Amino acid sequence: MDFVERHAGWTAEQSAAAAEIRDRAEGGGLKVVRLVFADQHGLLRGKTVTASEVPAVLREGTGIASSLLAKDTSGRTVFPLFTRETPLGLPELRGAADMVMVPDPLTFRMLPWSPGTGWLLCDLRFTSGAPVPLCTRGLLRSVLEQTAGLTYRTGLEVEFHLFRLDDPRLGAADLGQPGAAPEVGMLNHGYQYLSELRYDELDPMLDVLRGTLEELGLPLRTLEVEFGPSQVELTLRPADGLGTADAMVLLRSAVKQVAARHGHHATFMCRPHLPGVFSSGWHLHQSMVRGDEGVFAPEPGDGDGDGAKAGDTAGGPGLSSYGRAFLGGLLRHARATSALSTPALNGFKRFRSLSLAPDRAVWGRDNRGAMVRVLGDGPSSTRLENRIGEPAANPYLYLASQLAAGLDGVARDLDPGPAADEPYATRAEPLPRSLGEALDALEADRELTDRLGKDFVVYYASVKRAEIARFDQEVTDWEQREYFRVF
Repeated sequence: MDFVERHAGWTAEQSAAAAEIRDRAEGGGLKVVRLVFADQHGLLRGKTVTASEVPAVLREGTGIASSLLAKDTSGRTVFPLFTRETPLGLPELRGAADMVMVPDPLTFRMLPWSPGTGWLLCDLRFTSGAPVPLCTRGLLRSVLEQTAGLTYRTGLEVEFHLFRLDDPRLGAADLGQPGAAPEVGMLNHGYQYLSELRYDELDPMLDVLRGTLEELGLPLRTLEVEFGPSQVELTLRPADGLGTADAMVLLRSAVKQVAARHGHHATFMCRPHLPGVFSSGWHLHQSMVRGDEGVFAPEPGDGDGDGAKAGDTAGGPGLSSYGRAFLGGLLRHARATSALSTPALNGFKRFRSLSLAPDRAVWGRDNRGAMVRVLGDGPSSTRLENRIGEPAANPYLYLASQLAAGLDGVARDLDPGPAADEPYATRAEPLPRSLGEALDALEADRELTDRLGKDFVVYYASVKRAEIARFDQEVTDWEQREYFRVF
């Protein structure tokens, strides 16, 4: 019996999709297939195999070094792998031994920008067949299994910057770990939110991206001009379970690769260090569904917690008791989940008052200043939009943390309190001001870590603290300006 057959447990739909991929490979429709997995940072890692190897990969998976799970965003290995010590309590990682990438046939795509190239998203297993507990796609799957038969449905709005690439900085003097950032130019001046003229200045490149994303089968809804220079937003239609996270890793990869092939640079970094540039966010719309019916919409007799009935929408959208408790969980665990929704040191510079980004854990009815915005007017449209995330977040960890927080709110019937009419003045717990503060909150949050897995939280915090330690040792431009002349 093959490795995949013994350990992956494919559904009939996956098996049928695998057969179609084999037929395509054997029929000459493929030259190569990129096998990728999303690492702890949400970055895609993997190998490219020739078409003749595809049938074997679909039977046996393919090996890849486990040391990839021990790296920070610069690619530095932050855990000892070649000592007697057992790395992270997992003997399978000792010596950077192999893991197995097992493709999910339902994720197969042909890449429009690379003729003859297929793409498959993979899950990670040890050579014993056991799931790798540090696989972030697997982690989201484990939290999805905690929903008591309900379906977690999410939709995204993601902002990013699209620049003209002036100099990729690939000279010998630019090398390093990490290397020098590219030099870029603006495609428009910005500061005209949703301006058609500003959109038209971006249209030549946005039209290329639109065509690519649609060819990939991604559920693209809108392309929008954001407020900042060279800043845009894409929105996707809602998807269930793993769908939004899978779409996001493909979307980010496609946008960056296609932009580069056309002389542009796309970045999902929250706040680039460029004059006049604005922060980018990732707003996550979420609901819970039973069958085809959403369970966040108010029902007759549901209390709304601030003196009104949940169904009384005179002050804006209402929520069911389940929806209010889910919302209560998002607020209660906001500081801890920010370590997963905002995983870069840079992202915490976005949490500013009066900025259309949140700075405290409050909710509001259709209020863009609140961390969580309650939207919709019926079972199919009532949802919670959490505005806490940054575009660089690992999609699997962002969704897993949100779902885990909401489910804990339901389990403990947490009260979100009244809506905030003045979200930047309401007294509430502030969001962390740094990644270190967010990690402290995550490690101290017992209920959330129980749902995500204590061992994973320890691992994740260790990787991110290694990044913080490297940053703390660097001399920044701010320090040079502040002290070099005056002292």
